[in-house]
Amino acid sequence: MAEPHSVQLTLPTARRWRTRLGAIAWVALVLLGCTAWVHGALVTLAMPPATAMQVVVGAALALLASQFPVKIARTEQSFSAASIFTVLLLLLHGPAAAGLAAAAEAVGGSWRGTQRWTRVAVEATTAALMIFVGGSLLLMALPPLARGAASPTAVVLMLAMIFGSLHYAAQAAVVATLRQLPLARSPRFDELTGGFGWAGIAHAATAAIAALLYIEQQRSGLVVMIAIVVIIGLLFTTLHFFTLQQEADDAVRQAAADAVDREAELAASIARERAAALKAHHLRELELSERRFHNAFTHASIGMALLYFDGRVRQANPALHTLLGVSTGLLEGRLFGELLSPRDADLLGREMERVSSRATESLSLELCCRHTDGSDVWVSANASLFSEPGANEPCFILQMQDISARRRAEHELRHRAFHDKLTGLPNRDRFNELLSMALAAAQADPQRRFAVLFLDFDRFKLINDSQGHAVGDEFLVRASGRIHRCLRHRDTLARLGGDEFAILADDLSADGDAVTLAERLLESLREPLGLAGLAVTASASIGITFSSMGYRAPEDMLRDADIAMYRAKVDGKGRYALFDVRLHTEVSNRLRLEADLREALAQGTLAVAYQPLFELSSGRLQGFEALARWNHPTLGPVSPGTFIPIAEESGLVVQLTDFVLETACRQLRLWQRMNPAFEDVVLHVNIAANDVARGGLVTRITDVLRRNGLRPRNLTMELTENILMTQLASAMGTLRQLRELGVGLSVDDFGTGYSSLSHLSVLPIDSLKIDMSFVRNLRVGSSEAAVIRAIVLLGTSLGKLVIAEGIETQSQQDQLRDLGCELGQGFYLSRPLPPGAVPHLLDSLPTQPDGLPVGAELSQRLSMH
Repeated sequence: MAEPHSVQLTLPTARRWRTRLGAIAWVALVLLGCTAWVHGALVTLAMPPATAMQVVVGAALALLASQFPVKIARTEQSFSAASIFTVLLLLLHGPAAAGLAAAAEAVGGSWRGTQRWTRVAVEATTAALMIFVGGSLLLMALPPLARGAASPTAVVLMLAMIFGSLHYAAQAAVVATLRQLPLARSPRFDELTGGFGWAGIAHAATAAIAALLYIEQQRSGLVVMIAIVVIIGLLFTTLHFFTLQQEADDAVRQAAADAVDREAELAASIARERAAALKAHHLRELELSERRFHNAFTHASIGMALLYFDGRVRQANPALHTLLGVSTGLLEGRLFGELLSPRDADLLGREMERVSSRATESLSLELCCRHTDGSDVWVSANASLFSEPGANEPCFILQMQDISARRRAEHELRHRAFHDKLTGLPNRDRFNELLSMALAAAQADPQRRFAVLFLDFDRFKLINDSQGHAVGDEFLVRASGRIHRCLRHRDTLARLGGDEFAILADDLSADGDAVTLAERLLESLREPLGLAGLAVTASASIGITFSSMGYRAPEDMLRDADIAMYRAKVDGKGRYALFDVRLHTEVSNRLRLEADLREALAQGTLAVAYQPLFELSSGRLQGFEALARWNHPTLGPVSPGTFIPIAEESGLVVQLTDFVLETACRQLRLWQRMNPAFEDVVLHVNIAANDVARGGLVTRITDVLRRNGLRPRNLTMELTENILMTQLASAMGTLRQLRELGVGLSVDDFGTGYSSLSHLSVLPIDSLKIDMSFVRNLRVGSSEAAVIRAIVLLGTSLGKLVIAEGIETQSQQDQLRDLGCELGQGFYLSRPLPPGAVPHLLDSLPTQPDGLPVGAELSQRLSMH
């Protein structure tokens, strides 16, 4: 028991001895520091007056500078310009003078933080002692090191930096130790090494500045050094006040952050209280909601039921019993699918499985239920999972609203949408739908045959105009009824509009069955109908086409049946015509024209006519549009409207373009050699969609121009607005290359397509050509005039020339000129001319003052766009 007691006595004794030793060390260090300070004062007094004055001023500056410390951000350390003056005095006048400055610096720094004289005295004497000891060592080491170095200045600078850092660290460690000695506690490691941080680096920097001042004083004298000292003082003063402002800002931000934290804690506390109150409130609301649910379930006006996952009814409300005509209580336990049609029962089962597997959260269906009286009841059903309080597992809650009236209305609307109001027959839309289904079935089963009969009454207009619409309507109703009685049960009769009817004769054994049906219909319609006291014969023409011709689209099959019907009318009415027999000649003729056109292109027997383009304001010639012409050996002249579509469909259009381009360029070069007035005439040549889509167009045009010695500005390529817009992505590169080549570009038939203004603004085109359909109907104040005015304004805004085609009267020319249209062409101005007539035309036109046609001027304008 004695050992613990002895330990308790030993610990206080050790603490007392440590306290005594600390006090002795403290007193000894203070006495040594005072001795160093007194020694420094005596040495200074022994100095010459000027030198002593420098020491006093240096110490005073150190004291003053210590009042303007620069705090290092995010630390408790700081530094000031005072250490500069201390190290400078050390280098200039030795450790004794430096001790006075260090003591002054310590007094100023300590007095700024505390007014305890004991602490001020300790730190001042310690600073004097530390600078005296360290400075003596520095001055001892400096001469031998400087003598052996290549750069003494660098040695001074480096030793000063090392001294400044180590001196600050050593002084900080000594001061930290002295502070702990009276407390009988050993200083911590971080307290001893605190000087080796940013403050140590800062003191190394200030020592370096002092060394630089010392070196500069040795070189330039005291005056320059004083000027530098003033600058350094201003710099450190600025840094001091800047750090003070930063500290003030940090304090404000910290206060704001503390206030936010306090408010957040208060808000969290309030939130916890509210959460507790809400929890209690929610429990009360849950109980109330449960009572409300049961009341709503029982008294709801729509049918509601709770179902088990296997589809059995767990509970049903009175409204559902009434909806299905079931007595109260007889639904519970039954499979709900028994109350639905078989198809809808399977559908509901699949959807409930998706909900139970969480594939979806709810279902929404329209179901057909069976009423106990045997009638159908259509309902809109919505179901989702439902967890009833106290139940072991969830169930389905099903809501059903009677929509029978709506379904009947929808059925009636659909019937009206797909049936003719007058006759009750399917209309065109319904017939196309049934025809599409028949085509799909025939494609799946090639052995299946059907036919379409297109029927049009021959004398219906006469009946309608002479007897009135009422009699005409009655005629259509009775005649369609007679037709319907001639059909089989699988055939469909539809009214397409007016007096046009179509029959879908499905599931034929042979194509001849449709012919037999047509003959039966014509025979039936020959019997007169009694209308308004008159006996009216319902004569009709019928066109027939067959599925065996390989149709893909219903509109194509109906179109061919319509063509065959018109052939029946041409042949004398009151008969039928077969598309694949009677109209085969027309197809053959088209194929023969294609072959002849191919041969004509190969032999070069086509021709090119040239329609002049004039400036509307002066009537002067600007250029020509090159137009293909074909004089068939047996048929004579073939219209371009006939052979150009054939060329496009057969792939001959590229050859046709090349022929026109080569022929026109060669002819223009001949004219230029005959008459210099043709030098600036511009040729307009049309290009087709295949020309743009097919690569090599730029190369082809370049080769033609080179072969014929023409300049690119003599040529303008025209392409239609629809071609330009539909193939914009693929055509843009080709158009840019043509524009870079110098060939003009024009949009033909402008106003009939669907150009985008955003595209027109960036397309490399020179001119817009107004479609002749607008010019043909041009009248003062007409809508066509408004359209042309808008196109001219658009062209002018985009910097494009505007050309009008199809001018056939003086009035049209005058209006177009007044609307601002610059160029024009048409039969009124000149018909397309053969090559031999063009030079004579040029002689009769007005000229510019220099004798050249106006084409030169406008050609220049085109090339500049």
